[in-house]
Amino acid sequence: MIRLLLAEDQSMVREALAALLSLEDDLEVVAQAARGDEVVGAARAQQVDVALLDIEMPGLSGLDAAARLRAELPGVKVVILTTFGRPGYLRRAMEAGADAFLVKDAPAAQLADAVRRVLRGERVIDPVLAAAALAEGANPLTDREREVLRSAADGSTNAEIAGRLHLSQGTVRNYLSLAIQKTGARNRAEAFRAARDKGWL
Repeated sequence: MIRLLLAEDQSMVREALAALLSLEDDLEVVAQAARGDEVVGAARAQQVDVALLDIEMPGLSGLDAAARLRAELPGVKVVILTTFGRPGYLRRAMEAGADAFLVKDAPAAQLADAVRRVLRGERVIDPVLAAAALAEGANPLTDREREVLRSAADGSTNAEIAGRLHLSQGTVRNYLSLAIQKTGARNRAEAFRAARDKGWL
C-alpha cells in the first residue's frame, strides 16, 4: 500500500482529493495538512511514501515545503498540485526537488498514475506546462529582487521596505528598478503582477 500525505488549505478540495485517491486499491491517504509548515512533521509521523502538495498554503508554500521535505526526508517523493499553471512555478518546483508537477484539473486516474510513476523513479510533468516553461525561459529575478518586490506588493514605501529587510533605501530603490526593468513593467505594482502571473515570485 502506498502511503500518501495530502497538503491543501481548502478543506473541501482536500477531502475530495482524498476520497478520489482512496478509491485506488494501492493508495491510502494516511495524513492530511492544511498548512505548509505542518507537512514535514506529518510526513515523518505517518511515514509517508509520497507527499501531494498544493503551492499556495498558509505557513509555508508548497514549494518551500517541498524543499524542506527534500532536505529532511529525502526518501519521500513530492508531487506538486496547482490550480495555477504558471511556467515559473514549474521551474521553481523542479529546483525545490519535486518529482512531479500537475494541475489540479487533471483526471484522478492521471494523479494516481503519477504517484506510482514517481515511486518507480520517474519524473512526471504536465506536458503543456513543460512546453510553456521552456518557451518562457529562466526566472530573471534574483532572490533579493523577488523579496523586495514581494515586500512592495502592499504599497509599502521604500523606507518601510528598507526597515523590514534591513537594507538602505537606495538599495531597495535599485532592486525595484531592476525588477521593473526585467519584467518590462512601468511601475512596481505592474512588476509585481507580471512576476506573480509568470510564477516568478
